[in-house]
Amino acid sequence: MRIDEQTIERIRQSADIADVIGDYVSLKKKGANLWACCPFHGEKSPSFSVSPAKGIYKCFGCGKAGDSIRFIMDIEGLGYGEALRHLAKKYGIEIQESVLTDEQMLAQNERESLLIVLNYAKNYFQNNLFKHEEGQSIGYPYFKERGFSDKTINTFELGYSLEGWDAFTKEALKNGYSLDILAKAGLTILKENEQTANPNAQKSFDRFRNRVTFPIHNVAGKVIAFGARILKADKSQAKYLNSPETEVYHKSNVLYGIFQAKNAIRTQDVCYLVEGYTDVISLHQAGIENVVASSGTSLTTEQIRLIGRFTQNITVLYDGDSAGIKASLRGMDMILEEGLNVKLVVFPEGEDPDSYVQKIGSDAFVKHIEDHAADFITFKAELSLKEAGSDPFKRAELIKDMVGSISKIPDSIKRSVFFQKTANLMQIDEQLLISESNKVSIERAKQKDKDREREQNRQRLQNDLPKGVTVSKPTPPPPAFDLDGMMSFSEEEEFSGFPVDFVPAQPVNNPVIDSPEAPRTVVSGMGIQELECIRLLINHGTKEVDPGVAPGVTLMQYILSEIDGMNFETPIYQEILTIFREQFLQGNILNAQHFIGHRLANIQMEAINLSTERYSISEAWVKHDIHVPTEEDKLADLAFQNILRLKKAYNEQQMKGLMKQMSQTKDLTEQTRLLEMFMEAKEIEKQIAKELGSVVK
Repeated sequence: MRIDEQTIERIRQSADIADVIGDYVSLKKKGANLWACCPFHGEKSPSFSVSPAKGIYKCFGCGKAGDSIRFIMDIEGLGYGEALRHLAKKYGIEIQESVLTDEQMLAQNERESLLIVLNYAKNYFQNNLFKHEEGQSIGYPYFKERGFSDKTINTFELGYSLEGWDAFTKEALKNGYSLDILAKAGLTILKENEQTANPNAQKSFDRFRNRVTFPIHNVAGKVIAFGARILKADKSQAKYLNSPETEVYHKSNVLYGIFQAKNAIRTQDVCYLVEGYTDVISLHQAGIENVVASSGTSLTTEQIRLIGRFTQNITVLYDGDSAGIKASLRGMDMILEEGLNVKLVVFPEGEDPDSYVQKIGSDAFVKHIEDHAADFITFKAELSLKEAGSDPFKRAELIKDMVGSISKIPDSIKRSVFFQKTANLMQIDEQLLISESNKVSIERAKQKDKDREREQNRQRLQNDLPKGVTVSKPTPPPPAFDLDGMMSFSEEEEFSGFPVDFVPAQPVNNPVIDSPEAPRTVVSGMGIQELECIRLLINHGTKEVDPGVAPGVTLMQYILSEIDGMNFETPIYQEILTIFREQFLQGNILNAQHFIGHRLANIQMEAINLSTERYSISEAWVKHDIHVPTEEDKLADLAFQNILRLKKAYNEQQMKGLMKQMSQTKDLTEQTRLLEMFMEAKEIEKQIAKELGSVVK
């Protein structure tokens, strides 16, 4: 279905850029704009700017830019239509649609179809839990035994998958979902060899049969995968199953509970990191909502950065298993390396966050965290010192280990504080620790150079090999920091990723009217003047160029009349100029929003690049009435000079062309004609130079 233009405009007007992006990162006001660390690439200093006045975002680090719709497309990996639906749901806007043609239906985005079928599965499993006899007698009592209320079950959208081999698959097929898309979503497993002697042989079965289900949501609240727990004591099956990697689910990028926790994390400025799904759910039910768990994977850099969008503070909550604590400590360096502050809390022997909060209540649980939270370095030192005792060799190894961790902290002041603290704890000279840290940093830099050189050699070798032959990249060792604690995978996982052709599940989205994201246009020579002309048109086209001299004449009208008949060399600027000209002929004066909200990514990106300023006037200057002239104050001069420079560049090109023609012809009459034209162009150059105040030789 296609969303009509009026509905699109309502969504665009309602989708406040700060509100939309604020669901994904913590924005801080600085000047007229809001700033944050970019959610699209790792960075430690904010370069991601949001302009509420213009309704756009722009990262000065990676170049990502757009409006509210483009942000949802970029952050969620959605097509244009699905991003509109996401925003319509957020702002309570009813979607008005028209039917797509067969060709448009085929253009549906596979990712969107996966999200649709996963949402269907979530609803199906929930319905089983509350309304099906098997779910009411098996799944529902399990959640109640865990102490989960109906409200909590609904908040986390928990469910139950029936015991039948293909109960879900049959129901999904009956509702119009293709077997291919069910397999691609990780919900249905296809047998490797479907060619059997018996034509009635089972060809597919449900992945999560006879299990309670835990939907895994992305930051926007869309179901992207499932975790599932078997309730029978069956040693032939894994206790827990996770969805396989799919187009929409990448375990290393996801945190369980992040959708339910993000607002609380931002408000309380700390994220509690636990091991299991039930830990997250129990703490949330107890009113401790700023809690997440890694989703079936060891803690990854991507997950740390996801937390970093909402807070710079992580508190890791461990159970009382000392062996598990020691194993996990080795990976804490990743959190430090990303510049986040990390503390650790251990619970009494035999307790985990789930059991402990139910045992002592939420108030006492929070007080336990406050009383026992220790920074990572202190925690690690005290734990290791107990084991090292007075053994000098163990203490020496411990000190080296501590130095290695501290040296990964990017902030020099934090490093200095921890060196002081470690020196006191270890009773060792602080300068010795710093010297050792410098050695470690040098070795790391050398290793990075070696890795880079190795990768370059691999690439060179790959380029020299025959087509189709590849050189595989060495597989890095798995991360040491394992917080999943509960996720395991059965042999059924080997069926995931079976090659199937995509068939749209249900046609529910606009055709993608988009083009690949284009980098910022690189220009030189005449292109610089074209850029400036388009920049003035986009930012000031609707304004009067000189109200005192020519009231009512807009900048767009003035520029287009002055450069009538001139075409631009830079394709993107010619494309935008054509849009201006066509709309002007229809009596329309275009503003910046027309281009900022454009469906074509290259036009939208260029418009944002040309309308975004990295720096703004200090509020202190405004406070003290220090006036800084704006472009609007000198619009007539800017437009006049740009037109002159455009004509100058255009004239210079003509002169070069005439000189080339003169050198290539031997006809004296033709040479005379070309020379006369050249002299006329030379005279125009002098006149323009005089206006610009430059000298022509």
